[in-house]
Amino acid sequence: MSSLFTKIVAGEIPCHRVWEDEHHLAFLDIRPVQPGHTLVIPKREVDYLFDLAADEYAAFWNAVREVEALLRARLGFARAVLMVIGWEVPHLHVHLIPTESISDVPMPPPIAMSQEELAALAARVRA
Repeated sequence: MSSLFTKIVAGEIPCHRVWEDEHHLAFLDIRPVQPGHTLVIPKREVDYLFDLAADEYAAFWNAVREVEALLRARLGFARAVLMVIGWEVPHLHVHLIPTESISDVPMPPPIAMSQEELAALAARVRA
């Protein structure tokens, strides 16, 4: 079954396109966190960022970089916050959110972890 974003690429669902090349598409998020909140996707349906082949991975991040530069030049913000969440639509996408400060993007509350828990977690990752 095609993802929502695959249907957007195919033109079956409208979007507000801001940029595209042969393999990637960028369009405005319909539920923006900030004005200019843009999604960048590969046109080929792939669910998870790390499932991309190395060359596709590099090309994808180059596309994200190009879209960020375009948005910053046209909209004039300080920084773009990038998020790769990956749960809401099963099609890889990066959120580019124009910001002036960290308060422009909601952050989840931190979890409490002791130094011992952090040390044990680091050891588990290194093992």
